[in-house]
Amino acid sequence: MNIFVAGGLWVAGAAVVAGVIAYLVRRFGWDEGRPDNNDAAGQVFTIVGGLHAVLVAFVLISLFDAVGSATQDAQTEADSLVAATWAADALPGDTKDHVHQLAVAYARTVEQEEWPRLADGGDIPATGWAQLDQMRQAVAAADADGDWQVDRKTEASNQLWSVYQARTQRLNNAGGGGVGAVVWFALILGSLVTALLLPNLFGGTRLAAHIVIVSTLAGTITLLLFAIYQLQNPFSGGARVPPEAFAGALERLA
Repeated sequence: MNIFVAGGLWVAGAAVVAGVIAYLVRRFGWDEGRPDNNDAAGQVFTIVGGLHAVLVAFVLISLFDAVGSATQDAQTEADSLVAATWAADALPGDTKDHVHQLAVAYARTVEQEEWPRLADGGDIPATGWAQLDQMRQAVAAADADGDWQVDRKTEASNQLWSVYQARTQRLNNAGGGGVGAVVWFALILGSLVTALLLPNLFGGTRLAAHIVIVSTLAGTITLLLFAIYQLQNPFSGGARVPPEAFAGALERLA
């Protein structure tokens, strides 16, 4: 389903449910003294709503940062792979061709085999690790003759280490689990209290205005929860990171 349609359904559904509850509470609930409770309810709503807003903002910012970090890590991994291959071009014997073939195979493995597993949470095949280790062994076994080749061999090794670090971070980003169960519990319970419980303690407004206020508040909070849900895994959902970095690497290695 399109993300905009799904998000619209989430928001509309929450707004309708909240509006119905507000109508039932105002029409059939206990209403005696409700306007007199506005000051006390307003103070509690300010505290609870403020704490909930801080929690939602913290989670959203953390997830946005994770998406940006995943994008940067993927680009670093692909760039370091190309740099290692170019540095290995100066090495003697068959090392140059062997490293180049392994680099192309590694980029294809990441793009075609690993990326779908990052999105659906499946097990990552060990092929990529094996290919990266073979590149490391090929560079380490190369006979360097002269300062230039020694420098290129060192550079290739350093770039492969950067590939290893970025790859590890990429896999950690996908397997981090997103928002934990405890945080989801706090988000959902806080949303219910902020959007449904406390607003229905206020009185003095007309029925139609009260329904609009509660519905708008519930829809807005649900929109933020939907955004959090979509950002849990940087390789899936609405803000998923595409494998464009490795597609570009394959073009440069062609």
